[in-house]
Amino acid sequence: MSGVAEVVTAVPLESIPLESITVTTRRGLEVDVLVGGPVTGEAVVSFHGFAGPLVGEPMLAELAAAGYRVHAPVWPGYSDHGGDTVIEDMLDFALHGADIIEALSLGPAHGQVAPHVIGHSMGGMIAAEMAALAPNDYGHLVLIAPLGLWLDGHPVPDIYTLMPYEFPRLLFRDATLGTRVLASVGADFSNPDAIQRFLIGNSRRLGTAGKILFPIPNRRLSKRLYRITNPVMLLWGDSDAYLGAPYADAWSAALPDAERATIAEAGHMVPYEQPTAAADAIVAFLRG
Repeated sequence: MSGVAEVVTAVPLESIPLESITVTTRRGLEVDVLVGGPVTGEAVVSFHGFAGPLVGEPMLAELAAAGYRVHAPVWPGYSDHGGDTVIEDMLDFALHGADIIEALSLGPAHGQVAPHVIGHSMGGMIAAEMAALAPNDYGHLVLIAPLGLWLDGHPVPDIYTLMPYEFPRLLFRDATLGTRVLASVGADFSNPDAIQRFLIGNSRRLGTAGKILFPIPNRRLSKRLYRITNPVMLLWGDSDAYLGAPYADAWSAALPDAERATIAEAGHMVPYEQPTAAADAIVAFLRG
């Protein structure tokens, strides 16, 4: 990831305190990681969703500005480092997430407090799996519109059948804003060449994500959620057309001790539509 491109954000572009570094996991995979915030701040690790890391990451910039040391890794298949052929299933994703945290020298094994973990969409699914496998390795857990559960009566829309122009209105409450935000990964729907590049890149990104999302985003995570003992917050947009209220209710039922927060005027892409409100809710939860 190189630099910061303009997206809609409440944080002035010139003050966004995030930079890109590269770490190598014990398995030998190179990983790009956005980092920012004071070195002495509480560590937060944030995992992006299937849309990929969107340049600017306004919610994470807000968390860094609030005093947290933010780390935002890029999943294999979403960067130029490869690794997508090595990560094959849900366990691989979860262990890779843990390997990244180790490579960043975070957590009790390095004499530090366990890092807080945030996961959005597909990243929420993986973060929940990580916490189910090793709850003592992590602090607070924030799941933003997480995938991972399946309701027969409310099937999740199949993202693998969508045309490029359909993503903004499915994922964002404001499709116009969604089009601008997705432009950071090349989705300029007015430019045929850009659309072609987006389709090629999206094929690789969604090909990697498909290992846990295709044909349906259900890897029996619900059977393991009982193992999560971390403080959990479930964060949703009030206009999530992709998952919707039935999944918000299902997650609350599966994690009955979790706090639940709803962000107004936001769809599935809460961190990009309402970054300030989302960051404020997360800070209140972490400090509470």
